[in-house]
Amino acid sequence: MRQHVRPSTPVAPVPLAPAVTDPAELERETGVARLFELHYTSMLRLAVLLGADDPENVVAEAYYQIYRKWRRLRDVEAAEAYLRSTVCNLTRMRIRHLQVARKHVENPPEPPDETVASAESTALLRDDQRVLIDALQQLPARQREALVLRHWLGLKESEIAATMGISCGSVKTHTSRGLAALTQAMETRR
Repeated sequence: MRQHVRPSTPVAPVPLAPAVTDPAELERETGVARLFELHYTSMLRLAVLLGADDPENVVAEAYYQIYRKWRRLRDVEAAEAYLRSTVCNLTRMRIRHLQVARKHVENPPEPPDETVASAESTALLRDDQRVLIDALQQLPARQREALVLRHWLGLKESEIAATMGISCGSVKTHTSRGLAALTQAMETRR
């Protein structure tokens, strides 16, 4: 004899996060999500090219900071520029921190023979770019930043100046000197 099973009333799925009802909060959520979709890869590439030791964390921190400060943004259209500046600043701070930490270590560990890049970093850079990236990493930080912002991201001098927090004249100087040093380094490796 078969038992008759009554269909149970459907149970609504429990959301993982509370529903966003505040319009300003909804705007922030969608704005940051859209910014992530459009610019994550380019921000990751920027962090890699600027020499971040952990580019994924640098970019994640940059997105976290823009998420926290979204309501204070004067112009939502400038969010990409703010994000780019944040990635540059965080990378610069991280490199400085590592340099200071290395100075204070009594017995610094031997650097590895070959650095192991993350899977994402490896996927972003082709093998034929390795020599160029290595030469770029040998440049002073400001020259490297100016070159990356100018030639990889295609920013104007005024945008680079705003991102780096320097004058347009300084951008020209850093770009020119960096390009000359990079050219010389590439010629000696050939």
